[in-house]
Amino acid sequence: MSLNVSTELIQQAEAGAVDEKAFAETIRESLPYAWQIVDKLSYRIHQEGMEWANYAVAPPSETERGQLLRMVGGDAIRRAVENHFKVKLAFQNCHNLAAFQPDAIDSAAYQEFTSIRTQILNQTPEFKDC
Repeated sequence: MSLNVSTELIQQAEAGAVDEKAFAETIRESLPYAWQIVDKLSYRIHQEGMEWANYAVAPPSETERGQLLRMVGGDAIRRAVENHFKVKLAFQNCHNLAAFQPDAIDSAAYQEFTSIRTQILNQTPEFKDC
């Protein structure tokens, strides 16, 4: 799963500086399924006041699964998405994406979600194919 990067953005990168908003827009256009999930999670945190929110529904196809994995697997992509939505993302398997308040790294909820214990408990048979 690759991003659909414009010639303009490639030229910016070659010149040394990239507009992060333009990069975020490229991510939104290239990975719409994953973007939509983070958008919903961000809404729950910022508009509904939740400490954190997660989305644990299996993607409808391998294309959508690939988008989700691409978004969380690339550090620059993940960082740009986190900056855009003002969240901290955490990921388990290929079905469970969570968003936290940006300063939540030290919170009990973040520590639990990203713990080895929780990762092991999420190794259920229905997730083994992801």
